[in-house]
Amino acid sequence: MKQKLRFRLDAASGYRRLVGIGGIGSGIFFALDGNHTLGRDESRLGKLLDIRDYCKLHIISHYVAVLLGAAPGGSFRVIPIGKVGDDAPGRQVIREMAAAGMDTDHVEPIDGAPTLFSVCFQYPDGTGGNLTTSNSAAAQLGSDDLDKQEDLFAEPAIALAAPEVPLAARAHFLKMATQHRAFRAASFTAAEVAPAVELGMFANLDLVSVNEGEAAVLAGRAFAPADPMPFLQGCEKTLTGSYPNLRLVITAGKLGAFAFSQGAWDFCPAPKVQVASTAGAGDALLGGLIAATVAGLPFLRHAPSLSREERPLTSALDFAVLLSSYTVTSPHTIHPHAELENLLAFVSDLGLSLAPGISRLVEPRSGPPVKPESISA
Repeated sequence: MKQKLRFRLDAASGYRRLVGIGGIGSGIFFALDGNHTLGRDESRLGKLLDIRDYCKLHIISHYVAVLLGAAPGGSFRVIPIGKVGDDAPGRQVIREMAAAGMDTDHVEPIDGAPTLFSVCFQYPDGTGGNLTTSNSAAAQLGSDDLDKQEDLFAEPAIALAAPEVPLAARAHFLKMATQHRAFRAASFTAAEVAPAVELGMFANLDLVSVNEGEAAVLAGRAFAPADPMPFLQGCEKTLTGSYPNLRLVITAGKLGAFAFSQGAWDFCPAPKVQVASTAGAGDALLGGLIAATVAGLPFLRHAPSLSREERPLTSALDFAVLLSSYTVTSPHTIHPHAELENLLAFVSDLGLSLAPGISRLVEPRSGPPVKPESISA
């Protein structure tokens, strides 16, 4: 049986908790029979797939909790804030979050609104869509609820603002986090980027993780895989002109991810893996970035770009891309086996290597640190 591992907490940063808001809920997947578009008055047969779907705050927080060995009252705490319905799906997600090590005391079951839920459907050709609860309990999270939780920032914290709760509540949350000098991270849907800029949210952030479609709003142009430089230059112009201290990560699907900080770009290519589902991969990447930040990994590598096989995993970006690549091998939006010891084995399976700086940050879930040479990677 593999020894359970976690990242050691960085003494210099002092972060000892993640406080987050965002969607908490679940969903189901149907594989529809027939490729023709579902009609207004049509009833269609479909297979209910064995795929577990979760919402964004849950996904991101899960990976942070597992990778850092979080526990209520432990050396690192993951504290989601949100609302679920007083129903079976709400109780189930609370149990699963608690099982991952999260402190769920601030997830409130409420009457009169259902837990956030999504019904995803997919046609045989791979296209599809989803129906998501618009009157969910998650949508009722407001500024007054957050003001009651301000004492959670009494210790050095990372604040996470994820989609699926109102944008105004997220803006208020980030202002609160700024007042308490927390490290502030967020993601947005494509439709939210422009309103978030107008609300001043980007000025209250240290880290933003978006995909190429979402980043196109910042770049002022679409991403072109064959020639990404104009797109990246557009993003850089926006950041250097308005948000010079903001760290930006742009996921580019199977290509990998770009990252920008303090005038420098880095690109981490994604390893080739057998893909079961890409759902949740971007959320996993943000979870990996946060966990690596807490552990003290440098955000970018400052060395000439190498091929994936030639470059050891050195930075938070490297680790986050690795985690995201591992998660797509599972059909579920939270990979049930994405623990640090399995990620280290995944590194070995891919023929990659860890930089000594990362190896030294790995320790057992309890007990003294593991010596780097004793880690099976």
